[in-house]
Amino acid sequence: MTLLEIFPSLRSAMTPRLDPAVWPASTHVDDHDRITVAGVALADIADQYGTPSYVLDELDLRHRCRTYREVFPEAEIAYAGKALLTRAVATWVTEEGLSLDVCSAGELAIALSAGVNPRRIIMHGNAKTPAELSAARDAGVGRIVIDSHAEITLLAATLTRRQNVLVRVTPGIDAHTHRAVATGVTDQKFGFPLEHGQADEAVRRVLGQPRLNLIGLHCHLGSQITEVEHFRTAVDRMIAQMAQIRIDHGTILTELNLGGGHGISYVCGDPQLDLSSLAATLDDALDDACARHRFPRPRITLEPGRAVAGRAGVTVYRVVSVKHVTGGRTFVCVDGGMSDNPRVALYGAHYSVALANRHSIAAPAVVTVAGRHCEAGDELAVDVQLPSDLHPGDVLAVPGTGAYHHSLASTYNAVGRPPIVAVRDGRSRELIRRETVEDLLRREVSG
Repeated sequence: MTLLEIFPSLRSAMTPRLDPAVWPASTHVDDHDRITVAGVALADIADQYGTPSYVLDELDLRHRCRTYREVFPEAEIAYAGKALLTRAVATWVTEEGLSLDVCSAGELAIALSAGVNPRRIIMHGNAKTPAELSAARDAGVGRIVIDSHAEITLLAATLTRRQNVLVRVTPGIDAHTHRAVATGVTDQKFGFPLEHGQADEAVRRVLGQPRLNLIGLHCHLGSQITEVEHFRTAVDRMIAQMAQIRIDHGTILTELNLGGGHGISYVCGDPQLDLSSLAATLDDALDDACARHRFPRPRITLEPGRAVAGRAGVTVYRVVSVKHVTGGRTFVCVDGGMSDNPRVALYGAHYSVALANRHSIAAPAVVTVAGRHCEAGDELAVDVQLPSDLHPGDVLAVPGTGAYHHSLASTYNAVGRPPIVAVRDGRSRELIRRETVEDLLRREVSG
């Protein structure tokens, strides 16, 4: 019998195990002190589907889609499929009224196989191949975002009918904030810089192609942006450019796509982008910029990905060993790692970790949760507090793993990628099955 069973009143006085800013909204602790998501115990997920497994709260993801629609009622919201795209996810977001942006022929194929209306698809990519442009053309996607001069020529040469396009512009804004990646600065691979007339030249070339119907501009400032004022600056510069295009070419562009990059919390205390503040800022910035340039207000498109899927996901692992290094760290080694979550190694990302299969009253210990792969840098969480009585067989849960985990997963060390398990109303179902050794061997064509 545990102390909590003898004195139940202690439970309400304890520090909460789960920060509501980090975990799915449906996360709770059941009567057996196990963490549950959408009424399903994560320990049961581990037992039924194995570990590691990605767990995805369907209603949490749908709720975030609806929130965007409510906060930005006059804008188009296009879910950024690069964050996480399966047929089920494509179905959920479009059922909630969102469009979809894709950046490869593979993502386009997933969307089309889910029955997504191609007119609601935006095709991205800084190095689209001829085959990808042909696939987008043949599918009849609603918009293609032009990202290079070569793309202008190639796309125009293969079209048999007019195609709506946007020109991607880099507005020269460094939105590098808390753990952000900046893509709105001039010196990077995406788009055409406003500086030195490069965006102007791209617009001129597009307008010179009769089968390319330029309807707007696109920009993307980066990822994990939490300060709304960066978007005010973007609106000001983009409206100024659209007004100049009207002066130079007599063309009024009607769409302004401001991309995504909306920051979320991964650990307690992380800042996140406030959507209501963003909506007010965009509205004010548009009123001001359009009035100054006497330019008709364009339709706005936003492309959230992480902000829709990130917090809906939790990854479960099983502890394989606990290793105490004299004079050094304590390593809690689990059966996953950088093959299912490369973000720690790639970006120095930080995550919360919790014991999911039981509640411990042991003193906390500062540990490093390490992965199973043959790399010293294969660490999932460094200097996190977990109970000192952790042992092999325990189940750990890492929240905030709905975005850029399945999408970035690899088969390093010939370890198959985890399944995606959707949870809703106390039930679970596989969306993507676990990749097996047989799957890996099936790709071999000679020996």
